[in-house]
Amino acid sequence: MGSLPRRRRDRKELAFWLRLFALCPFAPFAKGRVPTFSTALVAALLVGCRSAPQLTPQEEAGKHLYQVRCAHCHEDNDLALKKVPPDLHGLFTRPTLPSGIPATDEAVRQNVLKGRGMMPGFAGRFDDEQMAALLAYLHTGMR
Repeated sequence: MGSLPRRRRDRKELAFWLRLFALCPFAPFAKGRVPTFSTALVAALLVGCRSAPQLTPQEEAGKHLYQVRCAHCHEDNDLALKKVPPDLHGLFTRPTLPSGIPATDEAVRQNVLKGRGMMPGFAGRFDDEQMAALLAYLHTGMR
């Protein structure tokens, strides 16, 4: 590689690291090779570029329901509520809901339908299929 012009050599080196990095996130540091700062920076940036798994059709339907019926309060708070509702990202990764009750599908279903605290109930606004879709989406951690 020493006889190639610098720009072409840099492109070849970058292509090498990109191919290697695609196979293994820690590959640039494998086999005793030490990447240059620029290739290490590209490799570090690529770690965050991995695409999230695709949502299933049910999760997509739940995402739409969440965006239309839940995000106004739980994300945007565009209703200017004095008490900001809890963030629902990673809801099922925690053992309990923000209210302290166990984080189960049934508990979330009851909170949505009957309401809790400042949250109004939404009974009659979700059928069983829609509720299942919303729960499926919440189980994704809301990626």
